[in-house]
Amino acid sequence: MLLRFSLPVIGGNLFQLFYTLADSVIVGKTLGADALAAVGATSIIIYLVLCFIQGITGGFGICLGQRCGAGDEAGMRRSIAASLVWGVVFTVVLTGVCCGLAHPILHWMQTPEEIYEMAYDYMFAILAGTGATIFYNMISNILRALGDSRTPLYFLVFSSLLNIVLDLVFILTFHMGVGGAAWATVLSQLISAVLCTVSGARKYPVLHLKKEDFSRMRRESSIHLRIGFPMGFQMSVMCIGQLAMQAAVNAIGPDAIAGYTAATKVDQLSVLINNAFGVAIAGYVAQNYGAGRWDRIRSGVKASLIQTEVVNILLGILIIGGRSLVVPMFIDTPTESIIHYANGYLLAVAPFYLLMGLLLVIRSSVQSMGNGGAPFAACITELILRIAATFGLSALMGYTGICLASPLAWLGADILLVIVYASMMKKRKTI
Repeated sequence: MLLRFSLPVIGGNLFQLFYTLADSVIVGKTLGADALAAVGATSIIIYLVLCFIQGITGGFGICLGQRCGAGDEAGMRRSIAASLVWGVVFTVVLTGVCCGLAHPILHWMQTPEEIYEMAYDYMFAILAGTGATIFYNMISNILRALGDSRTPLYFLVFSSLLNIVLDLVFILTFHMGVGGAAWATVLSQLISAVLCTVSGARKYPVLHLKKEDFSRMRRESSIHLRIGFPMGFQMSVMCIGQLAMQAAVNAIGPDAIAGYTAATKVDQLSVLINNAFGVAIAGYVAQNYGAGRWDRIRSGVKASLIQTEVVNILLGILIIGGRSLVVPMFIDTPTESIIHYANGYLLAVAPFYLLMGLLLVIRSSVQSMGNGGAPFAACITELILRIAATFGLSALMGYTGICLASPLAWLGADILLVIVYASMMKKRKTI
């Protein structure tokens, strides 16, 4: 049952990756290596915002899932209303802050002058469309909390294909450059969100909100923010640390950026698959926590870990074995230097996907059982280790040291979370 729910979530995350992957492939093939480097130089900023959005909306989904598990329809409606209110608030704040700080961020990240303008055009367009990203993730998590993981997938598949068409039209026909690829992504995601909302409203009467559902909003909003904001921060921590990694790579030069970009685009496949297992187990644990079914929580987490790690082993083998195909997928005539940097990253990170899978499943489970402190502490640990390893290991090992920062950060967070999860379940061993 858990796997059946997880597969559409994984599919949805894969097609979200397909958005940016299509941008990178089409940009690299049509506009060249510098254009690909421009997209790559900004991708971690964009991914940071995306992870934060996925976290807060996932947290709101946990609130809804707990009420759904308890059979509280009035509470479900209030939860959806609170999610919508916070969705609007975060849209306004994130769009304003991110667009306003675009230039300072690019300077801080040591973006090379030869790709600076293209990098700004791409990043600004994506961040200006933050509302579309929040809209899609919000409705997707609402539907998943209601038990429907298929509807978001269907419309995301459609809009991913639309994104490819719009990429080609905006770049080749309208000559909009890398900015055209960004606007194609925003428009495609917005269409997906609208279609998902219309379909969901037809299937679920609970989505037909009334004025009274927005009453007592202070208490409901506080609950959602208390769960959603830490989850947004937790999912962003990896990206905050990767900002330091990207800045270190940017300082090496365009070849390093292009190789690192190609490798991380493929590497994001593992991140999104593991995030999908985390989302699936979060909803499962939240509903069973609301129903007091600790036995099902135990068996569900165990099954999720087995499924996640089997996928991670296969994925690691696939990526390492096929690493020679990665750079040519983005650039027609890559230099040996670009290939070297791409292969170096994949060989350093792919063998450790098991650590990431353990982190995301256990963290989501602990969070869904009402413990927000331990996941927050684990995220701080991950952030500190990632930044420390980036600068410490890069001084000793160069580029390889930068790449190894992620596995070390996952390991540190895993140790803390496994201890906390085992302690929580030990207290419920008689249930």
